[in-house]
Amino acid sequence: MIVLLGVLVVVIGFATRRNPLLVVGGAGIATGLLGGLSPQRVLAAFGEGFASSRSVTIFVITLPVIGLLERYGLQEQARRLISRFGALTTGRFLALYLLLRQLTAALGLNSVFGHAQTVRPLAAPMAEGAAERRHGPLPDKVREKVRSFAASADNVGLFFGEDVFLAVGSILLITGFVNTTYHTHLEPLDLALWAVPTALCALAVHGWRLLRLDCTLARAVARTADKPVGAAK
Repeated sequence: MIVLLGVLVVVIGFATRRNPLLVVGGAGIATGLLGGLSPQRVLAAFGEGFASSRSVTIFVITLPVIGLLERYGLQEQARRLISRFGALTTGRFLALYLLLRQLTAALGLNSVFGHAQTVRPLAAPMAEGAAERRHGPLPDKVREKVRSFAASADNVGLFFGEDVFLAVGSILLITGFVNTTYHTHLEPLDLALWAVPTALCALAVHGWRLLRLDCTLARAVARTADKPVGAAK
């Protein structure tokens, strides 16, 4: 039972708002030592865990690459590209992004798009460029709204699209738990098919919100233009 003191370390660390990485690392070290492992064994366990899940740290490679691309004008080129498509408004562009995000997530390609590699350097600047082409320079509040909707398109598309994929972790966990606990024979395909109506509803609801974004932006820009100079923000 003394090994469970590692859980107490986690509770105290999170309750006192300490660094999560330090809290979890300290809890792991405390649990290993209390369980009778030598410091060398504890260090080896950390090394094996890092090596087996090294794909989690892939951002260490992608972030510097994205930073270099942005430094050399990636966002400006994205805005210039979207300006060539006159019929592609902010709402239509983000609705198209939502559809692509959901389709790729349904195929298990969760890393094709994402906040770090797509939304910030490409999708958000292109949505802003479409809004600027139609409304001119955007106020800061309107610009933040465009960015938030770009992030929401990625979130909704991934969240509801990945459940349609058969090998997603949540589906495998549910089927494994149900089959073991209740001695049934639930297949991942059964859960994936039930996720399709939910994914379609999410696509319809959020897609409708994105298409209405153009009208929302027009009203927000008009209110800002009518605001008297020197008025309180």
